[in-house]
Amino acid sequence: MPVRFFIPIFLFIATFTLALGLTMPLMNISKLYFFDENPSLLGIIGSLWAGGDWLLTVIVTLFSVILPITKLAVAHLAAAQVPAAAQVLHRWIGILSKWSMLDVLLVALVIFGAKTSGLATAIAQPGLWFFTASAILSAVATHFIVREEKSAT
Repeated sequence: MPVRFFIPIFLFIATFTLALGLTMPLMNISKLYFFDENPSLLGIIGSLWAGGDWLLTVIVTLFSVILPITKLAVAHLAAAQVPAAAQVLHRWIGILSKWSMLDVLLVALVIFGAKTSGLATAIAQPGLWFFTASAILSAVATHFIVREEKSAT
């Protein structure tokens, strides 16, 4: 079976898991054994904004929401072989792929910070795994798209 068959499947699953990763709880945070929180990535961004951490809000939003959505949108267009934008899309996929796991690293740092603060314990929840799966699947799909474009030329 050709690789071309799997690209739309990977992109669909990556898009679906990104939506779940943004909205499902990323972690369970227990503070002093009395208070539990299960924030999603979008909830964390909202809390940062409400707390006045605008620069951190922008950084997290850019690298954990906008960049993955942009990368998936570009990958979908490239997989659909939009003729007018083939070269531009190929160039952007290369640029976006270089930043593909930064979003997962940023979320992992948030969990690490919560765990090492000593005031709370943080346990990964399904949102983190969906978010990670999306990053990996979009990277795989992007790799196949670029490889297919190179072999076609």
